[in-house]
This record gives sequence, C-alpha cells and structure tokens, in this order.
Amino acid sequence: MTREVEERVGYMLKRAQQALRTAMDEALRRRGLTTAQYAVLSALEAAPGLSGAALARRCFVTPQTINEIVTHLEAVGLVERRRGDDARVLWAYLTTSGLDLVGACHQVVDAIEDRMVSGLSPREQRHLLADLHRCVAALEAASDRHTGGAHEPPDNRARRGAVR
Repeated sequence: MTREVEERVGYMLKRAQQALRTAMDEALRRRGLTTAQYAVLSALEAAPGLSGAALARRCFVTPQTINEIVTHLEAVGLVERRRGDDARVLWAYLTTSGLDLVGACHQVVDAIEDRMVSGLSPREQRHLLADLHRCVAALEAASDRHTGGAHEPPDNRARRGAVR
C-alpha cells in the first residue's frame, strides 16, 4: 500500500519550499533582485570575502551560475571583488549599497517567513526548526559516508546542527 503524495514529508517540504520561493521571488522582484541574488548578498553579509566557489556552495548553485550572479551584482554596484594573495582567486564583498539593500530585503523575507509559520506557536516554530536541522543532518551524514564529506565545506558541517 502506498501513501498518498500529500502524506509524504518530502513532497510537502518541496511544496513549502516552492510556496516560499514564489512569495520571495514576487517580493524581491519589487526590490530589483532575484531570490538567487538575495541569497548571494545574504551570504556575503554573513561572511564577507568569500570566493566564488564558497559562494556557489552556500547558495546551492553551480560556480558558473554564481559567476554570472556576482558579475551582475558587481555591475550594478552591490558587490565588489578583490584579488588576494593568490591572484587567481577573487574575493567578493558587499558595497555600502549592497549592505543597505540586503538589510531592506531581510525585512521583506522575514515578513514572508513570519506569514509562513503564522499558524504555529513559538514553541512549534522552534520544534519545526530543530526537526528540520535533524532531517538535514541525517541526510548529510548518509551522504558524508559515501563522499567523505567532500560536498560541504568543514565550516558548514560544524555549524549545521546549531539551532538559533
């Protein structure tokens, strides 16, 4: 006997992710950004001076895609890239305009997330977040056994179990 599709956790996670992405796309478009561009700005706010490879991993896109996104963000004055000791690597940083825009966009995204969990009590929200962290950890642990952890930088593996 098979479960109904809406009784599958993976399916409902995907539906929730898609609904969140649609709402974010619409709201961020009004600010002149895509959700992927917002993800890059957020990642650089949290960790200034990331390489393209590190940004790609954090934003769940390919290195080619991250290069296109960062090139555009640089052209519109939201990001700047600098060469470090290794001239082959460009490190990305937010400009003042980038910092201002990502701060404004955080408010928009926070409101969307608040709407998404509005039917849950604060305790249920904390439990949901903790449960999602455990789900991610379980899948990544299984993947780590097969890949030796190569799919994720060490700083993310150490942080992924933390709940804010």
